[in-house]
Amino acid sequence: MQPRIEILQPKKLVGFSLKMSLASNLTAQLWGQFGPQIKEIPHRVSEDKISMQIYPQSYYAQFSPITEFEKWATVEVSSFDDIPEGLQSFELQGGHYAVFDYKGSSTDPAIFQYIFSEWLPNSNYVVDDRPHFEVLGPKYKNNDPNSEEEIWVPVKDKH
Repeated sequence: MQPRIEILQPKKLVGFSLKMSLASNLTAQLWGQFGPQIKEIPHRVSEDKISMQIYPQSYYAQFSPITEFEKWATVEVSSFDDIPEGLQSFELQGGHYAVFDYKGSSTDPAIFQYIFSEWLPNSNYVVDDRPHFEVLGPKYKNNDPNSEEEIWVPVKDKH
């Protein structure tokens, strides 16, 4: 599976975040808390949801399933005006991303194993220290083998 390389323009996101690890995965809780509030968010630019991860700088160099990272459940907005109480804003900076069109269950780690152990080492890129995210569009069906999403991995040239 070959990704496309895209230059992302900065995005304004509104959502909710939790600290978690792969061993202590709170994703269901995160989306459970955020989901009911989505309809209250003004200035949305699409129906897509964005699941974003902010990893510590050494996350991949010293990978451990107990290392904590920040996970966000968000939507993109055109303005930060009138953010509902309890939600947070996040300015996602732009840059180069490898974008993988993935079809399969969101609970299957095989796509990430492929990206980080096969595709990335054999590419002209390294992971950049910026947020990773998945775009959960109209064909996304949580934990369904026919689900479709885009996986955005921040990259920069190896040299």
